[in-house]
Amino acid sequence: MSDNLTKLKKLRHEIDRVDDSMLELLNKRAKLVIDIGTIKKENNHAIHVPEREREIYQRLLNNNPGPFPNTAVKNVFREIMSTSLSLEKPLRAAFLGPKATFTHMACLQYFGKSSELIPVKEIADVFDEVERDRVDYGVVPIENTTEGVVSHTFDMFVSSNLKISAEIMLEISLSLLNRTGSILDVKKVYSHSHAIAECREWLKNNLPNAVLVETSSTAVAAQTVVDDPDAAAIASENAAELYDLKIVEKKIEDHLNNLTRFLVVGKTSPKKTGSDKTSILFSVKDSPGILFKMLKPFAERGINLTKIESRPQKKKAWEYIFFLDMDGHISDEKVSDALKELETNCSFVKVLGSYPKGMAK
Repeated sequence: MSDNLTKLKKLRHEIDRVDDSMLELLNKRAKLVIDIGTIKKENNHAIHVPEREREIYQRLLNNNPGPFPNTAVKNVFREIMSTSLSLEKPLRAAFLGPKATFTHMACLQYFGKSSELIPVKEIADVFDEVERDRVDYGVVPIENTTEGVVSHTFDMFVSSNLKISAEIMLEISLSLLNRTGSILDVKKVYSHSHAIAECREWLKNNLPNAVLVETSSTAVAAQTVVDDPDAAAIASENAAELYDLKIVEKKIEDHLNNLTRFLVVGKTSPKKTGSDKTSILFSVKDSPGILFKMLKPFAERGINLTKIESRPQKKKAWEYIFFLDMDGHISDEKVSDALKELETNCSFVKVLGSYPKGMAK
């Protein structure tokens, strides 16, 4: 026993030494960041550089020998970089609130806790905050693996001049929350329409008689049930903690590994990283074979299209707007050539931005 205690004491002492070394290195890194910030200011360079962050993450994850898991490496360095950026200039980002929405979680995943994250009521408000320079970036939901494109975000890109700076891939897990923790008390279920849709089967099997009530967000649903003993909310575990609710059941979504894609919008697009995506809008009149003509420039150049979505033009009958994602960067010759050819057959083509591909957490 004494030998084990001696060994334990020695190992703890070694951990203390490692912690002290880490602290010294963190402060050394912080001083370097401050020096870099000074150079950026003198040369009027952007403080936040998404392509550089992507490069750091990728290098660290590729070089990680373990046993410390890659997800933890990314989380730790997210906060290190968030704090480092705040030493240069605290980043401000608007998101579709209130707190504890999945958009808020996406914001935290991308910007970290040292950034100033500002909740707003509508997707349009996110764009407005960025356009008026009240914040550096905005974060909006764009696509869910089960429910498809978020139409309000799609519509905002038609009229806004903001660029996509990054994408965030967030794995969504939904829980049923209420005041008591008992499913027997639940007569009404509140949540966002997408969250309700993602839990259709579970609700049918477990709460077939419950009244389903749509709210503007999962967080608003959680706020609503705080004062209603007969109600439950479909929301995140974070919402349970924030609003002091009990978790009735975890992971009630019908499809596990449910990813929601968020976009970071700003006034500039990042430089090429080698693992990029480009998003565009284009408009065409409905006619036979028109979609084939639109996709031909990309197919001929071997450009992989990862998403295409259409919506009718609100101002012109029988004319459609397409939202298209492709692999590659606007600076790639084959991408720019394909877009030039596309323009010859379209009413308009609008490049929303080229940005680093999102890394699933």
